[in-house]
Amino acid sequence: AWCIVPFDSKMRGPEERASMLKGLGIRKFPYDWREKDIPTFDQELDALQKQGIELTAFWFPTPLDPAKEKNPRLILDFLARRKVKTQLWLSVVVPKEFANLSQEEKVRTVAKPVAWVAAEAKKIGCSVALYNHGGWYGEPDNQIAVIREVKASNLGIAYNFHHAHEHITQFPQLFARMLPHLVALNLNGMIDGGNPKILTIGTGPRELEMIRVVKNSSFRGPIGILNHNA
Repeated sequence: AWCIVPFDSKMRGPEERASMLKGLGIRKFPYDWREKDIPTFDQELDALQKQGIELTAFWFPTPLDPAKEKNPRLILDFLARRKVKTQLWLSVVVPKEFANLSQEEKVRTVAKPVAWVAAEAKKIGCSVALYNHGGWYGEPDNQIAVIREVKASNLGIAYNFHHAHEHITQFPQLFARMLPHLVALNLNGMIDGGNPKILTIGTGPRELEMIRVVKNSSFRGPIGILNHNA
């Protein structure tokens, strides 16, 4: 179950959320936290463990210098303290001037924070997945280039349908290139042009053909269902 923390109409807390997941029969949960949730990280994990739900991934947004930022270190310290081994779904936020760089410069620039996160994650037994969230960083071919530049053994891709409407027509070819690096996949209803971007799975005209590509591939990693409402 992906994207359920900030998009819950009832705004459930950790215990209510874990109970809801168990009632739905969902046993894997990536944590899409927000600033208000930082004080309850321990409560979240305790509630999940009580209900037998795996913390499959942890949302990990960062600017270009994560070593100087509070939240990246806070997450790593929390996971280390609680001895949690999970995926960090990494989204690198780049400044406006990033657009003026050459392709090679962009790859090297993004590779630096990715390498730092991958190294820190490896120390505590975690892996890292580059998360497509639009822009240059959200393009799978650019992510593959970054992965090749970093050369870390614990680095892969978490691919999201809801940030991939521009990939629909080329999805079979793109998926084949991503597949060696793919560690997680999140599904969503899809429509050409992405307007609206968020559709319940099964209500869009394009996701079925994309899902068939996935089904007929060798991918056997976790598959998330998006719970996003805007």
